[in-house]
Amino acid sequence: MFRRLRRVTMTIRGQITIIILVALVTIVTMGDAVERWARKDLAAPDLENIAEKLNAIAELLGPASPEERQIILTNARRAKWDIELAPAATVSRFAGASSRQSFLDIAAARLFPPDNEPPIGGWQTFLDDRRVIAARVDDSTIVITSGFPDSMLSSAFLGRGPYYFVAFFVLIGFFFIFAIRAITEPIRRIAHAAGVSDITTGSPVFPEQGTIEIVALARALNGMRRRIGLMIEARTRMLRGIGHDLRTPLTRLKLRVERMEESARKDALLSDIDRIESLLVESLNYLRNDYATEMIELVDVASILQTVCSEFADIGHAVRYTGPNRLLARCRPLSITRAVSNLCDNAVKFSGKAEVTMVERPEAVMIVVEDEGPGIPRELRERVLEPFFKSDQSRAEGGFGLGLSIVADIIHSHQGTLELRQRTPRGLSVVLTIPR
Repeated sequence: MFRRLRRVTMTIRGQITIIILVALVTIVTMGDAVERWARKDLAAPDLENIAEKLNAIAELLGPASPEERQIILTNARRAKWDIELAPAATVSRFAGASSRQSFLDIAAARLFPPDNEPPIGGWQTFLDDRRVIAARVDDSTIVITSGFPDSMLSSAFLGRGPYYFVAFFVLIGFFFIFAIRAITEPIRRIAHAAGVSDITTGSPVFPEQGTIEIVALARALNGMRRRIGLMIEARTRMLRGIGHDLRTPLTRLKLRVERMEESARKDALLSDIDRIESLLVESLNYLRNDYATEMIELVDVASILQTVCSEFADIGHAVRYTGPNRLLARCRPLSITRAVSNLCDNAVKFSGKAEVTMVERPEAVMIVVEDEGPGIPRELRERVLEPFFKSDQSRAEGGFGLGLSIVADIIHSHQGTLELRQRTPRGLSVVLTIPR
């Protein structure tokens, strides 16, 4: 039984039920305490009691003679009643609001009217800007009393207002805390985990804690992530197998072609074989995705960039580095090396030179690779980051179009951003931002 009760309380429905019950108890307890305090410390006219007494006086005045009416009014005034007789036509001068009333007073009077039958003109009746209560004496005469405040404070307001006031703040407070702890915060954690997780790692990243519904959601997302990971792994194994199996016959074919006599046909065949082999190497490098499993380390990013630029310069390419000589940041060093190398390779392929710049920021490291090539049209800048996308206007000609895709995947694994910008008058600027 206790296990079943605990399971119910771990659901959102069960917690809402408990919150409602606790809120009701809190409202009744606190509302009663606030009402007693208000009635004790705040002076408020009891309009219902005043109306009942005025009706009693009107019943006495009805059959009385003029002299007796004056005696009754005199005695009422001695009891500190501000009371007078008026013609029945005075009702036409009654107003429903006063110029001295605030909006809060008007709203309180409308929301918390007394429960009894209202007097002539209602509970909100004003004569010459004075709040009055009137009762009918006979067909031609009414009796009017005044002299109490125009404030929103009344016995009806003090009787029900505290409960409404407490209920408003208690329900908002309880459900606000519940929404943050039971719904908003767990969903925010799951959304953050989904944004920074990598599908290639098999460990669960969605925290399975909280209410039963949140745990079920996290468990389903973890299961879906594992299934997607298995599908990607199966696809990768298949493509790797195909790539490795093709390299053997390509090697035999290349050896046979090399035994042929020198001719234009031999050169053409060797060129085609080299191209197919380079495409296979490019595909296998993309499927290798070792950037997803490489550990994050504290490394000198400036040294990595200087090494990459030196390697390109050693083979005759005009690649230059600009930036600090030392900059420590936590990243995957081999992955960053691979990403910058891909960008430099594209740059020298299309413009003959490249400039690598690094800028240090408090929250991130910015790496910029610039060239003076033809650039990438604005409408293709998002698509060139997709795997195997090629276009006559794109910079992926001669390959499968995987270079920028690999860079985008590496930067995403660092929770960073990649931006392609057009240079003036020509060229491309690739901006990599990596959080520190």
